[in-house]
Amino acid sequence: MAVDEAAGSSRAEQSRDVLAGSGLTAGEREILRVLGRAEDPDSVGAQILLSVGAAIIEGRLKPGDDLNSVELARRFSSSRTPVREALATLEREGLVEIAARKRPRVRRLGIEEVREIYELRGELYGLVSRRIVARCSDRDLDELRSAQDDLEEAAAADDLDGYFWANVAFRNTEARLAANETVRDVLDSVGVRTLQLRHLSLSLPGRVATSVADHRRLLQAYEDREGPLAAALTRSIVHRGLAAVERSGWPGFPR
Repeated sequence: MAVDEAAGSSRAEQSRDVLAGSGLTAGEREILRVLGRAEDPDSVGAQILLSVGAAIIEGRLKPGDDLNSVELARRFSSSRTPVREALATLEREGLVEIAARKRPRVRRLGIEEVREIYELRGELYGLVSRRIVARCSDRDLDELRSAQDDLEEAAAADDLDGYFWANVAFRNTEARLAANETVRDVLDSVGVRTLQLRHLSLSLPGRVATSVADHRRLLQAYEDREGPLAAALTRSIVHRGLAAVERSGWPGFPR
C-alpha cells in the first residue's frame, strides 16, 4: 500500500472513531463524515451543518426553500460567520445554492444530473459487490448480516428515518469491505446529493418493503458467492431507486 493511501485510510479510521464516541445519531455521524467535519462535531458550525443538512436530506426543507441566515445565527446563538461557512459547505456538496443579492436556498437538481449520478452509483456498487464476493470471508459477511438485521428491525418498526440511515450504513459497510479507497472516495463525492434523493425514494408507498427484500436477496448472493448475480442485484436496487424518484413528482425537478 502506498504511503498516502495508508495515511488516508488511517485518517478515515480516526474520523470514524471520533464520531462513534460523539453521542450523535447515525444520520448525524454520516453527514459529518461525508462533509469532512468529523474532527469537530460539537462546534457551532458543525451543528448548523447537521441541522440544515439533515432537514434537507430528510425532506423537512424542500427544493427552492429559502434559508434565512439571520434566523440560523439567532437559533444557534452565533455570529453570521459559522452560518455562512456551513451554507458554503452545503453549496459545495450540491444541496444549497447561493446567488448574489439573494437568500441562500435549497438547490433544485436537474433530472439529467440525477440520472447521471444514479448511473455512476449503480456501476460503482456493481464493482463493490463483485469485490465483496471475491475477497470477503464469512466473518466479513457477518458485518453485512448485522447491517441487514438493522434494516429488518427498522422496517418492522415502520421507522422510515431509521430504515434510511440503516440503509446508508449497509452501503457504507459494503464499500469498506470492498477495500477500494478510490471507489469509496468517488461514492462519498456524490454522497450528500444522493442522500436527499434516496430518502425521498424510500418514503414512497411500498418502497421500504421492496428495499428490505432486495437487500435480503443481495445478502444471499454474497453468501452464495455469486458475484455476477450480486452485481446485477445491486445495480437493480440503485435503478429501482431512480425509477421511484422519477415517478415521485418531486419539486426538486423543474417541470
